Amino acid sequence: MKPANSLILPPFSVLYSLATRLRLAAYRRHLLSVSKLDLAVISVGNITTGGTGKTPLVEWVCRVLAEEGKRVCVLTRGYRRQNPNEQVVVSDGNKILADVTTAGDEPLLLARNLLRVAAVVCNSNRTEAGRWAINNLQSEAFVLDDGFQHLQLARDLNIVTIDATNPWGGGMLPSGHLREPLSGLARADCIVLTRTDEQMGLEPITATLQRIVGRTPIFRSRMRTSGLRRLGGETLDQVSSIQKPVAAFCGVGNPESFFSHLRREGYELAVARAFPDHYNYHQVDVDRIVAEARGKGAASILTTAKDAVKLSSLHFELPCYVLEIKIAIEDETHLIQMIRSQLNQRIANH
Repeated sequence: MKPANSLILPPFSVLYSLATRLRLAAYRRHLLSVSKLDLAVISVGNITTGGTGKTPLVEWVCRVLAEEGKRVCVLTRGYRRQNPNEQVVVSDGNKILADVTTAGDEPLLLARNLLRVAAVVCNSNRTEAGRWAINNLQSEAFVLDDGFQHLQLARDLNIVTIDATNPWGGGMLPSGHLREPLSGLARADCIVLTRTDEQMGLEPITATLQRIVGRTPIFRSRMRTSGLRRLGGETLDQVSSIQKPVAAFCGVGNPESFFSHLRREGYELAVARAFPDHYNYHQVDVDRIVAEARGKGAASILTTAKDAVKLSSLHFELPCYVLEIKIAIEDETHLIQMIRSQLNQRIANH
């Protein structure tokens, strides 16, 4: 017998697809207006919901722009923050100015990781946020977080992440995870395939992409461990120095990727507990994780940096550690050159 959702949701997916196509067509025909900022805008987005490795790529792009001598600002919506219609300056680039409730988990994570590299501003109106940042933060370049479908703001470079472990999302929303038809990838200036080390045989994915995007560059990438730290405390000298086996938990878009990453790093997982993406933890959740960990003989607990920003007020009766990751891009020199080219073009046009 088929699950109820498999019968109910497909008609809504058809309607969603139609609405999305109409919206895209309205922008192509200039029926909906597009705003422009006077500075370079690099968009990092995806074509599916859920975790595609977008946030580490946003951080990477910010660092590239900063190394080019630019004062960088991330423009983001701030998913599931307390007051989504208000602008929140999460960081001015030098200090954190908001908490996880007002900013959302991913903007706060970006703000912490990018101190002295980039400012982070949450606003559903990215153009308004960008103009504010130019006037108040003297921003010189922007990274548009989750910007592929945010067509109201023009961009100089459109980077799209695709998760190699689930590239097409099982169809259109709400029955699948596709935000728009795959034909929309033709708008991309380049594709970054993420988690390529977790997927055997990438040729079918790249062949499908090439049919859609032609000669548009396709970069391969994977996630690397950049460190391990005690929750709310010090960084460990060696990633392998914590007691095993471990209990792992997360509330991210692709939890199995996190668990697989830990196993590849040599951790034996006595517990692998997944919560919904952007989950807000309570003490009862932590207590249950600790109890399950103890029951399975785990001496330590591991979670993600995205989850950690929501755990500072909670108490763990077992040591809890945070795995830090960064993105490693094959042929990153080519992608850096694409970004530099857009910066130079902006300078030439002014």
